[in-house]
Formats: sequence, structure tokens, C-alpha cells
Amino acid sequence: MPSDIDAIDLRILHELQQDARLSHQELSDRVGLSPSPCSRRIRIMESKGIIQGYSARIDERRLGFAMNIFVSVKLEHQVDNRLVSFEREIALCPEVVDCWLMTGTRDYLLRVSVRDLDEFERFLTARLTTIKGVANIESSIPIRRVKGGMARLV
Repeated sequence: MPSDIDAIDLRILHELQQDARLSHQELSDRVGLSPSPCSRRIRIMESKGIIQGYSARIDERRLGFAMNIFVSVKLEHQVDNRLVSFEREIALCPEVVDCWLMTGTRDYLLRVSVRDLDEFERFLTARLTTIKGVANIESSIPIRRVKGGMARLV
């Protein structure tokens, strides 16, 4: 853990992860600080990029996206221009909600969120397989999420 992060900062981060809509008064009460020092600590963590922003956790299923599919992609060649090209194309795909450049036998791991298998098939055949340089694709359908969380704090 960075030396400039202390136990109070970790408590602030934990509380914000649980509910980023807390008022400064509520947050400071929970972490045992007055509002001014609490706000100052938040601003410092924002300026350092520790807190990168605030967002809402959204249940994709309630929006009709009932399926998550993990897709491993291997490129023909793992060279800079091919990586940049692939990443540019993937950024245009709303179905891809997470994309990771990987080590090992596959180059990318994608989390694809779709309504059903028909939508996944359309994404796979009309989009993913048409990206230049894609050599191999392997899909896995998760049965259930065992653990999910926010950022690791300790």
C-alpha cells in the first residue's frame, strides 16, 4: 500500500465504494472526521488519480442483457499496429463491456454482454470474426458469478 494512504483514507474509499452518494457529513461521520478534513482527503485522492470518478452500479439483466459471455481472442500476430487496430475496433462494439490484453496463449479476454445467444451469434459472426488479424476465438458461458466486487483496498 502506498505510504501516503492511511487507515482513514481506506475507510473513506470503502464507504465511497459502498455508496458514493453519501453526503460529506454522512461520510465524515462514518469515518470519524469532521467534513472539512474528509473533503480535503477526497480531493487529494482525486487529484492523485486514486479516486478516478463516480458511477452507478447497473444490473445489466434488468436492462435486458441476460447473458455474459467470456471470449478469448488470439491474433495472427501480436505486433503493435495489430494490437492498436484490434483495440480500436473493439472500442466500437457496445456488446464488449470489458477487454483485457492478456499474457499466455490468448491475446485478449473480453466480457460480452448480450440479450441472448442470437445477439451473441450476430456479434460473433458480423463483428468479431471480421476484425482483421483475428486468428482464433474461444467462448465460455459462465454459470453464475461466485464473487464480484469493487477495487481491492487491502
